[in-house]
Amino acid sequence: MDQQIDVHGCRMASTIWRPLHAYLMAVICLTVGFAIGYFLRGSAPPKVSSAAIAPASAPASPSANPEASAPKTPTLDDMKRMGDKHAQPLLTELQKKPNDAALLNKTALTYKAAHQFDKAAEYFKKSLDSDPKNIAVRDDYASCLFYLGDVDGALAQLQKSLTYDPKHPGTLYNIGMIEWKGKGDVDAAVATWENLLKLNPNMAQRDQIRHLIDMVKQSKTAVAAKQ
Repeated sequence: MDQQIDVHGCRMASTIWRPLHAYLMAVICLTVGFAIGYFLRGSAPPKVSSAAIAPASAPASPSANPEASAPKTPTLDDMKRMGDKHAQPLLTELQKKPNDAALLNKTALTYKAAHQFDKAAEYFKKSLDSDPKNIAVRDDYASCLFYLGDVDGALAQLQKSLTYDPKHPGTLYNIGMIEWKGKGDVDAAVATWENLLKLNPNMAQRDQIRHLIDMVKQSKTAVAAKQ
């Protein structure tokens, strides 16, 4: 599998959730209380813009208050409606090709982009039934399980990914993230990231991951000192 490393939309190789470098820098800059959800992304989702979700309106007249004409931030209900709208043609096509792994994945990504994680998980799972070795899809499925509160289920899917590629950087990175932020197990997270570096000694982001490990260790020490 292509291991080109490209760290809410990050990726490593073709499967990590957002570019790893951006992820790591975000982790280092954010506080320990950041949301793990932003680190969970496998394949890139279809783009559903806020402008497309926001209801149409007549052109605004000039106003002394520039905020008055600012675009409306879509609500979850807005996103759900738009997700359903974008998914409908895919669902129609699935009636003809119900076992098409790529089409099922595209449908899942459409729902995921609209934060309909229950529906997204359903279609990711169906895609994996047809293409079980697709690590990108499995990692996306894991992210949805995490969003839905199933931390153990998310970890189980990531561990399954490792059975197909034990050295996969993106999967190992995200296992560590969930062990840290989802399970509160700093030692397990550090061990996973140390293993990531051991298995991928020449990865470009080695220094950033080492920085992350040091930061997490220091946070544990600081918490222990206050107790």
